[in-house]
Amino acid sequence: MIIIAQDIRIPLSEIELTYARSSGPGGQNVNKVNSKAVLRWSVVRSAGLPDDVRARLLSRLGPRLTRDGELVIASDRFRDQTRNREDCFEKLREIVAAASHAPRPRKKTKPSGASRRKARENKKRQSEKKNLRRGVRGEG
Repeated sequence: MIIIAQDIRIPLSEIELTYARSSGPGGQNVNKVNSKAVLRWSVVRSAGLPDDVRARLLSRLGPRLTRDGELVIASDRFRDQTRNREDCFEKLREIVAAASHAPRPRKKTKPSGASRRKARENKKRQSEKKNLRRGVRGEG
């Protein structure tokens, strides 16, 4: 069981782990040992996920999800399988934890009086500059 928060727990039965040849560190061992860990987890079918968190995950992870709604996380940072597997679990924890916090609603604000005054003065200065560039009509 992967515990993300008090109310979010992902059972290991929902997670599929596979291993492959790594392109990461390992020297000649890279060609012999399957040290890269690939984690697959279905966001759509997960039972341990509240609906609001699932909705945020689906909207945030759009490009990273497969057509079936599975999140695929791979790690080949380390030379051995166990550390790469733990790295995948840690990446999953971070992704779900980030989506578990509801974003604060934006408060509408108006520009301050000083900023409006400054914008008006800049506009007036620009207008005067352009007017000075114009010649007197009828001359030339």
